[in-house]
Parts: sequence; structure tokens; C-alpha cells
Amino acid sequence: MWPNWLPVLGLLAPAPGPIPVHDIYSELRDAYGLSCCNSADCRPARYRLRGTDVEMFVYGQWVTVPANKIQYRALAGDTGETGGGHWCGTLYTPGFRVVHMTRCAVLPPQSTSAERVVP
Repeated sequence: MWPNWLPVLGLLAPAPGPIPVHDIYSELRDAYGLSCCNSADCRPARYRLRGTDVEMFVYGQWVTVPANKIQYRALAGDTGETGGGHWCGTLYTPGFRVVHMTRCAVLPPQSTSAERVVP
């Protein structure tokens, strides 16, 4: 007969750690070679092209992304829910303003020449 405490041992056994969801961003670097992500500030993001501007939907609003922050590439592990769009940056709220600081933005390679809106 098994001791009553034996099932508790299974709860104490080391479990594998959480699956790092930011693995797809780990190799992403900005124009200066610095990491785009600190394991919490990159996320899939819908995007749209408006004339010559690129806008990404982050923190519940459309944000204009500086052209020098955009990388046209595919990320291995992308699930496709945003058509290949990803945004890395931070949100500051000094006073009553909201400021989006884009570190890096990723768009799929085909978006360089096509006007596309991802719903």
C-alpha cells in the first residue's frame, strides 16, 4: 500500500519553467545592435499603411511608427494573428499625455511595396 503522502511528492517535483513567449524577439536588434526587447515590451501588433506612414495598434490605439525603427522581415515563430506585425517599445504617461516610445517595429517583407491594412 502506498503512503498517503506520496501524491504530495508529485506536487513538489520540479516543474519545467514557464515557456518564454518572447523567444521570437530574442535575436531582434535595432539599428545600433541593441536588443529591441527586454522580455516584456514586444508584442504582436496590427499595422496599417497610411500614405507614407506606418501605424501600429498598441495599447489600444493607433500609433505612428518612425520609419527608422521599422524592420521588414519575418520572425520565426510568428503565429500570424497580426499578419506579421510586431511592436517593441514602452508606454510613458507623463502628466495627462500618453507617449509611445518605439524601439523596433517589424513588418513582413511584402509590406514594403503593398498598401495593406490588417484587420
